[in-house]
Amino acid sequence: MKIDPSKPADLSAQIAAAIRDAIIGGDLIVDERLPSEAELADHFNVSRPTVREALKRLAAQSLIRTQRGASGGAFVNRLSFEDAYAQQITTSTLLLSMNAVSFDTACEARFALERACAPLSAQRRSADHLATMRAEIHRQQQPGLTDEAFCASDVAVHRALVDGAGNPVLSYQLAGAVEAMQPLMNMITFSARSREEIVAMHTELADAIEAGDGPTADAVLLRLEDYTRTLARDVMAARAARASS
Repeated sequence: MKIDPSKPADLSAQIAAAIRDAIIGGDLIVDERLPSEAELADHFNVSRPTVREALKRLAAQSLIRTQRGASGGAFVNRLSFEDAYAQQITTSTLLLSMNAVSFDTACEARFALERACAPLSAQRRSADHLATMRAEIHRQQQPGLTDEAFCASDVAVHRALVDGAGNPVLSYQLAGAVEAMQPLMNMITFSARSREEIVAMHTELADAIEAGDGPTADAVLLRLEDYTRTLARDVMAARAARASS
């Protein structure tokens, strides 16, 4: 593991990257104990606080874990898809908020990815996935449900559909699409959309998944995408009209 002290990049970032690369490359394996802070400081020819900051970076990425006691230290962590979901959602949210990603672009990406899950979910979903969809649809019909709670329930329905595909790689990739893109769409359209229409489409979607009917589930998602895009265009046109008046 090497760093370049002449480079302007933060030394702790370089050390973290070097250790990360060693983990990815298999030089450091899962559950292996890393050298001590003092040993790492000697190896990289830096101070122990610099090493400590590098280890904090790796821990924040769930790449290492620390244990106290005589047999403690820093160990290579086994990163699970579930552990990585939060990072994927955060990254997707930041990308959408910091870059000029249009509503249509985000909508197209999210539904294209979700439609890839629909036929798999129709064949593989568990009883728990279907029960989650049904419970959230029932929740969405409650008259006292707030807009925020309806939006959260909307996310839960689509997350159950995605997870029902039984493919952790797809679930990971779609964590950002469903839990970062969909709330953005909800914020833009919630004031204009009809809850009754959303519930009706969610019900059709759950019925198709329960029946193992992938093509119908795909068709419902296409209709939902068209409905979402139309609402967004109407909302944005109304805002533009108000701004120019």
